[in-house]
Amino acid sequence: MIRALTGFATRSPWKVIALWAVLGIATTILGQAFVFRVTQPSTGEFLPATYDSAAALKVAEEHFGVEPDANPLTMLVARADGAKLSAADELLIDAEAAKLARREVAMPKTEETPPFTKDHSQVPRVSPAMTAPDRSFRLLSVELTGNPLDPGMQDLYRAFRDHARAEFAEAGMRTGFTAGLANSVDTADAEKTRSTVVGIAMLAVIVLLHVLVFRSVLAALLPLLVVSVIGGAASGVVVGASLLTGVRLDASTPQLISVVLIGIGIDYFLFLLFRFREQLRSRPEQTGRTAAAEVAGRVGTAVTSAALTIVAAFSTLGVASFGQFRVLGPAIAVSVLVMLLGSLTLMPALLAVTGRKMFWPSRGLRREGPEGMAGRTGRRVAKRPVTMVLGSLALLGALAAGLAGMRTDYGPGGAGDTGTAAARTAAEISRALPAGVSDPTTVFVTASDGGRLDAGALGGLSKALAAVEGVGQVAPAVPSEDGRAARIDLFLTADPQGQQARDLVSGPVRDAVAGHRPDGTEAHVGGTAALFADISSAVSGDLKVVFPVAAGLISLILVLLLRSLLAPLVLMISVGLGFAATLGASALLSQNLLDRPGVNFMLPLVLFLFVVALGTDYNILIGDRIREEMEKPGPARAAVARAVRHTAPAIATAGLVLAASFGSLAVNPNPGTQEIGCATALGIMLSAFVLSIVLVPALAALLGRSMWWPVRPRRTDRTAVHSGENRHDGHTGHDGYTGCADDEERAVPVG
Repeated sequence: MIRALTGFATRSPWKVIALWAVLGIATTILGQAFVFRVTQPSTGEFLPATYDSAAALKVAEEHFGVEPDANPLTMLVARADGAKLSAADELLIDAEAAKLARREVAMPKTEETPPFTKDHSQVPRVSPAMTAPDRSFRLLSVELTGNPLDPGMQDLYRAFRDHARAEFAEAGMRTGFTAGLANSVDTADAEKTRSTVVGIAMLAVIVLLHVLVFRSVLAALLPLLVVSVIGGAASGVVVGASLLTGVRLDASTPQLISVVLIGIGIDYFLFLLFRFREQLRSRPEQTGRTAAAEVAGRVGTAVTSAALTIVAAFSTLGVASFGQFRVLGPAIAVSVLVMLLGSLTLMPALLAVTGRKMFWPSRGLRREGPEGMAGRTGRRVAKRPVTMVLGSLALLGALAAGLAGMRTDYGPGGAGDTGTAAARTAAEISRALPAGVSDPTTVFVTASDGGRLDAGALGGLSKALAAVEGVGQVAPAVPSEDGRAARIDLFLTADPQGQQARDLVSGPVRDAVAGHRPDGTEAHVGGTAALFADISSAVSGDLKVVFPVAAGLISLILVLLLRSLLAPLVLMISVGLGFAATLGASALLSQNLLDRPGVNFMLPLVLFLFVVALGTDYNILIGDRIREEMEKPGPARAAVARAVRHTAPAIATAGLVLAASFGSLAVNPNPGTQEIGCATALGIMLSAFVLSIVLVPALAALLGRSMWWPVRPRRTDRTAVHSGENRHDGHTGHDGYTGCADDEERAVPVG
């Protein structure tokens, strides 16, 4: 099947390229046009209904008209001259708020607005909330409905903000906005320039690495172009599948798909390019098309194996209870399958078309390059495998020691940039009111039989909640329009996005609700703090299921693909050590050097998927080359040295490219994103430079051909292979080993 695809691609390359160009552009446009229609901005919608905050959200939707994609905002209004608000000022503010609540806000449309963009024009919900005790400002509650990540929705908010600011300015008032959409838009505006610079810098680093490695303009630029086409097609396929099935994606899924595909796509193209160059050097008489067919068929098997391990890793998220994981896994798995298809068709087709021109103007095809660092590393690993294994284990063990004191932070990622207008408004509010005023915790009460609720009977519950330490203020109970539910807003003294608020809500507040709700009623606690308290429970349970299922499935795939029992064990143990080392190092960095409460709750899962899956990728590629070299006569350690020499440059370059991609996230203002970017970059570097280039080859040198038990590599004819090696290396004995082909495990290095 694999060779059939690669063979067709190299025989009919222009047909394949044309087909990918048409389908790639079409599906890319589809994905960009509809991505915001298939994403779910509310994290609470991904929680199972059995969780308390999910039940609260359902009551809010059914009885209080709260939309799943509602964006609540807090609007601060104060006198422009800094004086205290009078009663007349309060009436004026409320009158202006009523005008805003009756006027439709039109979504701005420009030439840059993408086609098929949903029109978010709407009449906002605006209502008075409260006046500060010192009468320095009055707060208004604002609600806009739509996906907060949709550029059209962000433009709508900007239009409303600017209009409201102008209206109140005429009345001698100043305004400020905070929470939700206001935070997102202000942060995006503040980071626009920095994000652009970082993106350009990342692309420049990737191109520069390719130029340094291949000394070719085409080999430097083509991988980025090809991966962009295939990645756009993959995103379009995922969006199309979501439209057809009605399954909504998490807002972060498109970005994660992009990062994953850039990483593995460039990795796979790099492995093809290195092997293609090696083939052209060793067989100068071959045409580019013949060489491409031979290389693609051989490398395609390893690439397929590597891609399937990633698919398996992400597919296991389908068993998670937390919907954000359950949707993310299959979406990335589908996109990786599309990238695999592109790797087996479009990439070989381009090699067949370009041939030796791929490496122009480099003259490296005329001669075998010098041994270089990769060759020296291969000889050292093969000569002293015990030392290399012990050294690798010592490094990984030292980093993994950080797991001993690791704590998990289930916050939503931190406050981000504190210099934005939204952050300054939030700080002004917190100086006069409890920290939770702009993001209250809400208790929803309904009648157990579904009938009408007596809101007057909730006085005891309100008093009990007010007595809870950490609850700064309790708002009066507000009945729903249908009379079957009521809501009680709690304003906590702690930051609603912090651990203290989550502990307060999940403990004392819920205990007070359970002990003092009226007979015949049901009560649920909702809000940001309650939501992330429940997410912590869901994630903790899911990780206990996902990790062993993913590890077992990846191991099974490796056994079937490698036809060995010992080799998969070696690969899985090595990537497990890499995962533990990366997570431990991240804990040490976050908790000791940066003084954070713990590692982000998403970090273990992200690291597991990327470090284990991509680490297995690199291990499969080096392992496949070791097995290929062991099929030739000669000592096993010599085979390991050759495999490292020819594969280490590709793995090292791929690791640097992927680490640079993730490392660019380190400049993001969100602490959680920073942490994920740095940790994943570290994990990729460990996987590439420690596991795949040192540890796995060293273990292979120790185990010899027994590593592939029970199906050992078949050694080909000595004469044919040696003549091929002479053409390739320029002389026999290149790696400095002597030994009997039948006693390779005891071969002694010389010199």
